[in-house]
Amino acid sequence: MRALIWLIGIFALAAGVAMLASVNDGYVLVVVPPWRIQLSLNLLIVGLIVAFVSAYAVLRIVRRTMALPGRVVQYRERRRKEKAGRALRDALRALFEGRFAQSVKFAAAAFGDSDNRSMAALVAARAAHAMRDDTRYRIWLGKSAEQEDESRVARLMTEAELAVEGRRFEEAAERLENLRLAGHRHIAALRLSLRVASALARWEEVLRTARQLHKHKALSEDQVRSVLRRAHLERLRELAGDADGLAAYWREIPADELNDRRLVERAVPYLAEAGQGALARRTLERLLDAEWDSGLARLYGYCCEGDAVDCLARGEKWLRMYPKDAGLLFALGRLCLNAQLWGKAQSYLEASLNLAPSVETHLALAGLLERLERADEAQAHYRAAAQRSAA
Repeated sequence: MRALIWLIGIFALAAGVAMLASVNDGYVLVVVPPWRIQLSLNLLIVGLIVAFVSAYAVLRIVRRTMALPGRVVQYRERRRKEKAGRALRDALRALFEGRFAQSVKFAAAAFGDSDNRSMAALVAARAAHAMRDDTRYRIWLGKSAEQEDESRVARLMTEAELAVEGRRFEEAAERLENLRLAGHRHIAALRLSLRVASALARWEEVLRTARQLHKHKALSEDQVRSVLRRAHLERLRELAGDADGLAAYWREIPADELNDRRLVERAVPYLAEAGQGALARRTLERLLDAEWDSGLARLYGYCCEGDAVDCLARGEKWLRMYPKDAGLLFALGRLCLNAQLWGKAQSYLEASLNLAPSVETHLALAGLLERLERADEAQAHYRAAAQRSAA
């Protein structure tokens, strides 16, 4: 349809030009002594148009001819870039397919293109590392380092990730620190930092990084709770011989992180051993009031130094709601021991022992019976505790 329209237009234009030419009687006289040339105006117009078109065509041909060497160079450069790009794609595909030797080969071919040089070197480095070829791995990393401006972040991330895989955590920490100083703290870098800090037992850094990842929604609630729990417990274990340090650290733990029952359950023994069990009392009471837990209730007996009477009153209030809870009965027995209520302590401990025998309960009863100068009964509980511990 379009061709038909053009054909009709051309015929209409030709008809119009013919009509204009038929009414044009003008002429042009050119005098070049001793010659005189007389031309019709129509012929002169056609001649000028033909001359212009011919001159334009000759100029275009000359220009294209002169530009031909440059066009050949551009063509070759374009072909080279296409070949290098294809080689880089082949290198990436081979890397993902696990054909690491082929990946290195293709990456070496792609390295010839300045636009692909940094990425080709990193792909080759990853493939060489996967082959456990440390020499080629270092060589390709060095080549990538030569392209510092464009590939520095990618190179540092690659080095850090591969160092973690090779369990070279100090090297990984150095690379990640360089990234941090340069202002690069994206999610992938933070995740690597968390793994490295955990491997190097840098628990303060683990806590800080885990909180950042959770803030950016890169860790779920369960994941961050597990990481924070481990870091807190490891830090408490490191401070186990420092009562003041333990107390100061416990006070710094955010309240929302103390909602982790497993953390509190495992942390209280560290505090109690250092004589700081009272610091966990309010936390235990809050957790037990929110949801009853026999394991946490058992620890309540270690958290009332100097205030056993008040704790005992609260424990007996709980006992009315949970009369058959062995953990709570054990805690009440310990509280009675602290308050020197020997008779009540014995009854609570024996009730706990009847419900759920444990080494701790036997030992607590044995210590009480020794105070009451009932050595034979105390020895029986010591033997029972030893047998249960060996079982």
